[in-house]
Amino acid sequence: MSYEHEPVSPMFRIDVSADSKSGKVSAETNAGDLLRQLVEGQKQQNLLLEELLHQQVAANKQRATELQQWKNANPDLARSCRRAAETLSRVQTQFLDSMTDEIEDSQEYLLEGDYMLNEFVDRFGPRLAHLNGVLQVLAQLGGEPSED
Repeated sequence: MSYEHEPVSPMFRIDVSADSKSGKVSAETNAGDLLRQLVEGQKQQNLLLEELLHQQVAANKQRATELQQWKNANPDLARSCRRAAETLSRVQTQFLDSMTDEIEDSQEYLLEGDYMLNEFVDRFGPRLAHLNGVLQVLAQLGGEPSED
């Protein structure tokens, strides 16, 4: 059922056409203004992103400089950290190997119920997380000196 041909009271009519003679803004002008505002907003957003990028780069450079100064001040400890990281990396590899064997051996039990999955995560999760954290710190402190 269509209402197109039924007369509509002037009270319920809204004129949405733009008439430039009556001082109303045309649709093209309105769209143009909106596009200009969008472009201006985009420019401001780009400037903010550039500033954020510069701050990130500066913070990373500062961190790298401080780390390099620490390595230069503590060369023996940096070498010890590097050796410890290499050893711990081998330990991590063995741990991951045993963990993946465990997963393969108990695949059907892990898929069947939450209890076995929770037991598995409780058994391997914390150790893996802590091992990764310690390894990351040692690798950073014992990493090869950067060439600036």
